[in-house]
Amino acid sequence: MKNRFDLIVFDWDGTLMDSVDWIVSCLMLAARENNCNIPREQEIKNIIGLSIHKAMDILFSELDDIVRQQFIDSYSKAFFAREITDNDLFTGVKDMLLHLKQQGYQLAVATGKSRHGLDKALKGTGLKDFFNTTKCADETASKPNPDMLNIIVEELDISKNRVVLIGDSIHDMEMAVNADVVSIAVLCGANSQAQMQAYNPLFNLKKTTDLLDIL
Repeated sequence: MKNRFDLIVFDWDGTLMDSVDWIVSCLMLAARENNCNIPREQEIKNIIGLSIHKAMDILFSELDDIVRQQFIDSYSKAFFAREITDNDLFTGVKDMLLHLKQQGYQLAVATGKSRHGLDKALKGTGLKDFFNTTKCADETASKPNPDMLNIIVEELDISKNRVVLIGDSIHDMEMAVNADVVSIAVLCGANSQAQMQAYNPLFNLKKTTDLLDIL
């Protein structure tokens, strides 16, 4: 594995930031506020990584446009009510990213978050300067569409066989397959190893910082 990759692309929620439980809580709150059926916890986890609009198509397809927007507003209000700091990162993530930068890797983010949401998270966690580029679902297309990865690879002018995607969800894994990019699954977020294995990740890591043991 040493010297196999030049670019490491990370998902955000559930991969770098320990935010899955907060997303679940905020979606349940928005469902209650808008008199919607409250999905089960795993049903919500299964849409983490998608854009909010694609997630709504799966979880609340019956809602009309007005109620759908009210729901999204409720969710956004709840999610952004909490200040984001570097304490929201998984333990050791900042040190890991610093080490990878010092080793010469280029780093990027491909996330289902909106640009507004990611920028707020990058500022709050102090990670903005760690990444060569970042791409969001509202700028390109929601996972598992490969656009985010394809645009990152083209922008940084790196061969796909020198790129690896790190993610915690089946949507990350499927995006990597669709982009013809190698993936590594981390099991600290939305989906289990059994769910991820269908997409043949190169490794299944218990936590994201275990990446340092194999690179």
